[in-house]
Amino acid sequence: MPAQLNHTIMHSSDRFASARFLTDLLGAPEPKAYGPFAAVPLANGVTVDYADSIVTPDRIVMQHLAFLVSEDEFDEIHARITERGLPYWGDPAHREPQQINHRHNGRGVYVDDPDGHAIEFLTHPYVTDH
Repeated sequence: MPAQLNHTIMHSSDRFASARFLTDLLGAPEPKAYGPFAAVPLANGVTVDYADSIVTPDRIVMQHLAFLVSEDEFDEIHARITERGLPYWGDPAHREPQQINHRHNGRGVYVDDPDGHAIEFLTHPYVTDH
């Protein structure tokens, strides 16, 4: 059996602010304190655990999280992004501002969290040749 991802840790300047940014966009419950983390549980049992960085915020290395969501969830998330006036992009390099992409037979959008981490929402998994 292949391994299953259980959790990932995201460094942040304020663990609860970053976790709430994500839960607000997802329409998910408030993040929970778990030891030194602000934990965001996902539907598949994986948690995104935000930790206050032990280095200065300008030294936080950008990470990328991609969330596979339904078409309806995508519409809700996109509405939350636009209601908040957040910049978003159709590509990870930020060359397609305020656009949604239609790659891989679905829709996708990228938004940066308060620490510059790239958060991607997509409705269809990437098509890959294995």
